[in-house]
Amino acid sequence: MRSSKQIEDEIRAVADADGYTLNPDREVTGGIIEGIAANEEKLGYWRCPCRMSAGDRVQDLDIICPCQYRDADLRDYGRCYCALYVDQKYLDAGSPGDPIPERRPAAKLAKRQPTGDDEMTEQQGTGPITVWRCTVCGYLCARADAPHVCPICRAKQDKFERFFHGDL
Repeated sequence: MRSSKQIEDEIRAVADADGYTLNPDREVTGGIIEGIAANEEKLGYWRCPCRMSAGDRVQDLDIICPCQYRDADLRDYGRCYCALYVDQKYLDAGSPGDPIPERRPAAKLAKRQPTGDDEMTEQQGTGPITVWRCTVCGYLCARADAPHVCPICRAKQDKFERFFHGDL
């Protein structure tokens, strides 16, 4: 598997080629890159760590980084949903933390029904999952631990609360 540094270099090259910038906040960018690296190791693909997943590459094609919603989010808000990719206007405005509405269709957000062949593993959408909520802005993310810094409002990890833990 590739290291977080190798993945970051690849993502930076994508950002440069597409005319975007990676978020200069190392805590935010580092946490997202670590999440992408962990998802690559577990799932074999770069699923966005800020979104719920079916744990199936075909079902998750829309949220493989860079996700299909990135360009629209950058056009409308100056950053993507998880704030990995940003534009200069966003940086010039002081990185506002306004929440971005979820563009992913509701059908993609529906709970996945496990089959008898599934291996129940954490954070793949097929077994026990933890959802964390930022108590400052309401941002939700599904991952093993709360992020070090909220990508929306920059609140520190201690401002996150466990919002949900259980089987989907």
